[in-house]
Amino acid sequence: MPRVCQYSGKKTVSGRMYTTRGLAKAKGGVGKKITGKTLRTFKPNLQKVRAVVDGRVTRVRVSAKLLRRGVVVKPAARG
Repeated sequence: MPRVCQYSGKKTVSGRMYTTRGLAKAKGGVGKKITGKTLRTFKPNLQKVRAVVDGRVTRVRVSAKLLRRGVVVKPAARG
């Protein structure tokens, strides 16, 4: 199962981490120098939740941001 939000389409993206050394010019140095670039991945914060989709309760993988915004409709609590 891919790591993709079923509402927003957020997915894993690739990026870099930059390693630097030196003192910033604003602090009296000669400037920061990049000494390394490492590939890394940025993964979305996906949660498995029960949600109402087309009138039926199903499990979906949704990003935490959409859960906070209230985009996902959760089923009514039983009992």
